Amino acid sequence: MNNGSGVSRGDRNRNARLSRLREAVPVTNAIVGIDLADRTQMLVVTDHDSKVLARRTFRCKAWDLGAALDWASERAARAGFGGTTVACEPTGHRWMVLAQLAAGRGMSFVCVQPALSSWVRKTEDLTTDKTDDKDAVLIARLTAQLRCYLPEPVDEASAEWARLRHLGARREELLEEHVACVQTVRDLLECVWPAALEAAKWPFRSSTWVAAMAVVIGRDGGDLARTRRLGPARFERAVRAEVARRGGVRPCLRIVRRLFAALDDGAGVLAHRPAVFERIEWTLADWDQARTKLEETEARMTGVLDELGLTRLVTSIDGLSPVGAAAILAQTGDLHRFTSARAVVKHAGLAPRERMSGTFIGRARVTGAGRPGLRVAAWRAVWGCLQTNRVYAASYRHLTGREHHRLTPTQAQTAVAGAILRQLYAVVVHQQARDPAIAVHGTKALEEVTAA
Repeated sequence: MNNGSGVSRGDRNRNARLSRLREAVPVTNAIVGIDLADRTQMLVVTDHDSKVLARRTFRCKAWDLGAALDWASERAARAGFGGTTVACEPTGHRWMVLAQLAAGRGMSFVCVQPALSSWVRKTEDLTTDKTDDKDAVLIARLTAQLRCYLPEPVDEASAEWARLRHLGARREELLEEHVACVQTVRDLLECVWPAALEAAKWPFRSSTWVAAMAVVIGRDGGDLARTRRLGPARFERAVRAEVARRGGVRPCLRIVRRLFAALDDGAGVLAHRPAVFERIEWTLADWDQARTKLEETEARMTGVLDELGLTRLVTSIDGLSPVGAAAILAQTGDLHRFTSARAVVKHAGLAPRERMSGTFIGRARVTGAGRPGLRVAAWRAVWGCLQTNRVYAASYRHLTGREHHRLTPTQAQTAVAGAILRQLYAVVVHQQARDPAIAVHGTKALEEVTAA
């Protein structure tokens, strides 16, 4: 398909990105390539042809590189350059320290992807050598070729987004701990008391089941005979008290009776029950603590979302909760730094990878080369959206039910995850709540009222 300018949308986006990078890496600037490490920092000053003008090793921490940047600026000025552009790989937290030092000296700052450095290193020679000296020159060379990117700012304006990132990382840690506790308790009960898991269809989602297990293991130390001596009525009262202590209203009596009946079950490794129940008691305590901390962390994340003024916008997407949106934004950061909604999908690794050459059209797959945490956050958001969002639900049914190019459920869910990211980008960047009519490519009909 032709257009008037002869330039595609992808060409325009690419040209705009190169223009922004050229502003950070002007030809009048020397390039300072830095290979960051713990105590040894390798600096090279090069021109845009990758000719090394100066080289020096500084034995210091990253936050002591101010003197190194001053030295590099002096060498660049001595070679006739009007300024310097600092480039490095985003190694841990060190790149943020370096970005702050560069900003304080009025220097431009860019980053080079470590994966790109690894690929390009193999084209240098057949030895695939890796040394700090060569890596610093390689970083400078990639920067001169504009094969770099502008990282997130580390100024005061981005402080709230930085807090959201850290809260999101904390939430992931607590989720992992939460899941680990559940799996541990499940495995242990399958070994010594499998009947307990049959008392509820989803035992770990049932507050009654958890409270009853706390009574059996916490109150009676896992002595099932002692718990049986309580009798059904006293056991029920004990579970009611435990449910109330945990913030519940009333227990599910069906689960209580099934668990009490399971006390007589002799399946499992009986000799190991006392030791396993002791471990389960500790694991349940860790689980309770993880859930409490998780709730507190999620409350703080939604609080940051309120401070950013985004809660109303993101929740206008049916099925997307404030916590789910905050988890996604904790991975993306400020969405204004992306040039398009498709860039966010690419950042998540959910964009389809095209395979076309001449008349050949290969099978498209998602790239998977993005931020894994963002993929997980978008994937979790799919389940709620498919239940309450009619647009996404209809899209899912269409993708899995059409006659030609039918997608599997997993492929359709991946497509919905990409759609959620694109919709989230639209409402946050344009500061406009989601309109269901526009979401299905409809129009708002304006009725003209004519005077009689």
